[in-house]
Amino acid sequence: MVQKNQSFFDKNAVMIKVVVVAFLALALLIPTSMISSLVMERQGRLREATFEIGSKWGLEQKITGPILTVPYYAYYREKEDKQVSRTKHFAHFLPEDIKVNGVLNPEVRYRGIFQVAVYNADLNFSGFFKNLVFFTEGKNIEIDWAGAFITMGISDLRGISESVTFSLNGTESGCEPGSRIRSLVESGITVAVPLNEELEAKDINFSFSISLNGSQGISFIPVGKETSVSITSSWDSPSFVGAFLPVTREVTSEGFEARWRVLELNRNFPQQWTDDNVRIDNSAFGVSLMLPMDKYQITERSMKYAVLFIALTFMVFFFVEILQKLRVHPIQYALVGFGLVLFYLLLLSLSEHLNFSMAYILASLGIVAMITIYSASIFINLKLTVILSVLMIALYGFLYILLQLQDYALLMGSIGLFIILSGVMYLTRKVDWYSVGVEQSDEITD
Repeated sequence: MVQKNQSFFDKNAVMIKVVVVAFLALALLIPTSMISSLVMERQGRLREATFEIGSKWGLEQKITGPILTVPYYAYYREKEDKQVSRTKHFAHFLPEDIKVNGVLNPEVRYRGIFQVAVYNADLNFSGFFKNLVFFTEGKNIEIDWAGAFITMGISDLRGISESVTFSLNGTESGCEPGSRIRSLVESGITVAVPLNEELEAKDINFSFSISLNGSQGISFIPVGKETSVSITSSWDSPSFVGAFLPVTREVTSEGFEARWRVLELNRNFPQQWTDDNVRIDNSAFGVSLMLPMDKYQITERSMKYAVLFIALTFMVFFFVEILQKLRVHPIQYALVGFGLVLFYLLLLSLSEHLNFSMAYILASLGIVAMITIYSASIFINLKLTVILSVLMIALYGFLYILLQLQDYALLMGSIGLFIILSGVMYLTRKVDWYSVGVEQSDEITD
């Protein structure tokens, strides 16, 4: 008896199909990366819209101060020189205590389809300076009390919506735009506060109010020996940012209330200094008004699971093809893969016009229905088609849960992959892979 020899392709048909399917799965990462680039482009458009609205309404605000500055002149004589020279210096003093009570009145502005959170902040400041002592012993100095001024740092002056009146020891003074100490406070308002020597050892009380427009968030730099900031707002999704978290906070569906308390010892700059360029920005703290859900960020997160969806769907088609002795053409694999990739484009475009949950449901149902109907013509088996449909619904449901659980996404994802792999191993435990695709030819008698 003689047995016909199978060709190389017949003997290795399964492995060749595995290689082809794996190549298609990897090739589908190209359109996936193109959609990912589109997500980044839309994020850029959102930043442009945010800046455009903020440039007219007010950008994110950073409040610094008040800082009291007193100019003085130092006299010195060079060696072997009879002429006396003088140089001008600035002594900077920070408040002993500062309290800020503010209310953020938020709203959402639109630029086309893009949403931007803006606000009007009503801020009330109060506090006092204590003991303006000049640490210049042994130096010949002349203090220019009449040239003293207070600087209030405001990062975007376009946001000031009302005039600011500064009260110093009960005396009200107007403000002028701009900062005289640009190396320390780049942008702000200045209040001329002529002092005299009698105030050097006395407390100097101050108070003022600011109505300020801004967007996205607001932050403060703790310049007081003790800085207390209390903010209330009707915004229900705040994010507390910066170097310090609130000591107390309460967030409800009706808004939030937060209070910060920062001491001199918590920051890395002194209460008073002379001339030196002290860095104070690193101690800023505040709150950001987050939109309920960043559709672009969450769409980008969902795309990290694209390989998993493609692999599992292709695996179902592959097992059906092998075990049911069907023939699925690589083009059919490719069409199903493009359908899976199309889900992310649908999700991105729909989420720009609907809330994310509704966009996700519509996009996933559309893709599941399309692939289910297409697979019915391939499988010609209602039971197998229903199994594929249920599997895809379970996968998209699992992904939605992962996207909602930010803190536990890695844990749930790992457990999910473990269960999926265990299920595949269990269902294929009795498959003789050496015999799959290898057909014995009919025997021929001499």
